[in-house]
Amino acid sequence: MTMPTEQGQRKRAARKTGASQPRTSSATRTSVRKKKTPGRFATELVGRVGELKLAYTKLDRRTVISHSYFTTPWKLLPPIYLDDTGSAYTLLVNPSGGLVGGDHLSLDMTVEQHAHVLISAPSANRVYQTEGLVSEQHVTIAVEPGAILEWFPEHTIPFAGSRFRQSLRATVGPGATLFLWDALASGRIARGERWAFTDLENEILITTANGNSLLERYALDPATDLGVVGLAEEWDYVASFYIVNDALAPEVWTGLESTIAALLDTNPGAVLGGVSTPPVPGLAVKLLARTAPDLLAMMEALWAAAREAVLKLPPISLRKY
Repeated sequence: MTMPTEQGQRKRAARKTGASQPRTSSATRTSVRKKKTPGRFATELVGRVGELKLAYTKLDRRTVISHSYFTTPWKLLPPIYLDDTGSAYTLLVNPSGGLVGGDHLSLDMTVEQHAHVLISAPSANRVYQTEGLVSEQHVTIAVEPGAILEWFPEHTIPFAGSRFRQSLRATVGPGATLFLWDALASGRIARGERWAFTDLENEILITTANGNSLLERYALDPATDLGVVGLAEEWDYVASFYIVNDALAPEVWTGLESTIAALLDTNPGAVLGGVSTPPVPGLAVKLLARTAPDLLAMMEALWAAAREAVLKLPPISLRKY
């Protein structure tokens, strides 16, 4: 014989007394149906919010990618080995063609002990016109003890009416080496766009093992008195180059500083620059250039000088394909 269940007894009692059973309202049911499951995200963010995470490890005599994760629009290509040092040359690829308003790209990179990494990009970083939303790119780098990172991406081109915010924060461990290049164009120069972006913010923070730090920060808004470009307005390219290592003898830095100063004087009228000692062990170079070829030629000369003095390595020719 089938025994009545407790639920069945409650229903029969309710029918006898005329009481109605509690029901879930349609609004509540709708709310329950719309509840997102863990891990879901809004489809409108696909291709707009991109993450790239990389970790490099020294394995035998080569540096390899030991961990990677990326979401659209980032694209990860396998490292290229250009010489017998085992350094991993990696291209940062964004096949979408550039950043539009509301895009948010991030890169988190760790170069583990004694690994050697070269970073570049196949083309310039373009920032397109926006109706109001800011395009953002944020980079976090850890260079562990004894590791080497040579960071040489292509320059950024902010289109007329664009808004761009970039930050790059690097920590450099004991005995590690960081070469960091960052360059900006005044706009699409061939189209007559010079310093016509709406606003641009850039921040570079480098922190070394002893706690000292170097900070470069600027905010440009060409339409206001507070954000004017100033003396750089007559130039088309602005660049910074930082060389950091806490294990080199003072005479190495003295000699490299003299070499860089001489290089900056080799093309007067086309390149204007200076070199100084920053609050971290190393050198800081700031320069202005008239044209992209002038900028590239000076970058290659400065990089070659730094490689020879700091790494005891010859210049290297990067492949962009």
